[in-house]
Amino acid sequence: MGEPPLTVAAVARRLGIAPATLRTWDRRYGVGPTGHTTGRHRRYAPADVHRLELMQRALLKGASPAEAAGYALRAAAESTRSTRSTRTPARGGDGARLVMPGAARPARGLGRAAMAMDEVSVQRMLAEAIDADGVPAVWDDVIRPVLAAIGGRALYAGDCVEVEHLVTECAMAAMVRATPLVTTPRNPRPVLLGCTPEETHSLPLYVLRAALARRGLGTRMLGCAIPLPALVAAVRRTAPAAVALYAHLPAHADPGALVHLPRTRQRVHLFACGPGWHDVDLPARVEYLDDLTCAVARIESFIT
Repeated sequence: MGEPPLTVAAVARRLGIAPATLRTWDRRYGVGPTGHTTGRHRRYAPADVHRLELMQRALLKGASPAEAAGYALRAAAESTRSTRSTRTPARGGDGARLVMPGAARPARGLGRAAMAMDEVSVQRMLAEAIDADGVPAVWDDVIRPVLAAIGGRALYAGDCVEVEHLVTECAMAAMVRATPLVTTPRNPRPVLLGCTPEETHSLPLYVLRAALARRGLGTRMLGCAIPLPALVAAVRRTAPAAVALYAHLPAHADPGALVHLPRTRQRVHLFACGPGWHDVDLPARVEYLDDLTCAVARIESFIT
């Protein structure tokens, strides 16, 4: 017999998100219970929970909620058609593939190199793509689809964690290399970049820093899981023009981290970045940024 269906509250606890977020995902993106319901209480079958886990995995890799939902629905359908192949663990370059419906050719090439654990090729492809298309395009069209696909395969087959780590480290290195040293920034006061106190995933921040630096904008990088007292101290020490605080999941998106930032003599623009803030009620003076290109443009418009 299969697993029993779960209530909204049980699924929310399992995923570590609020029940209201589950209902929003169902209403907006169609990632909800699909089977028979009893009375007014909808219940999630194992396949429904699996799609939500895929969506959450994609969110962790930087996808927007709409992108993550679309990926989860497509990947789940693809996996149903090819269950045998996706359940066979990959070993190096044995022909195992990633499920990336609609991905561009550079993403598919990067995926093949990643599955072969070919670090040299992964690094070369990323460097060439950034030189050709720029940081935002490579992040949105190449890196994120590959990381989301690896995450989906890990959920189905229980493998590829090593591939995920390889790609993440290579992407981090590529973004550091793509970040020029801005000795004479266009903005007199820097942009402070950091993750919320519980957030450990900082790759998207390095992508944002690279994109800003390539436009001649100065930043200060605080990285992942910055404690609130340290964030407050950094604001006081640097008097930034803007603070961009990143969170992947709602559980890590604490508005208090923004509320408690000190006010300086000159106005500090506050930005909540990342999908974790999507359904969070933000303070009036905080702007939500859910897209890299939008984030670069908005931050630039405020500080120059």
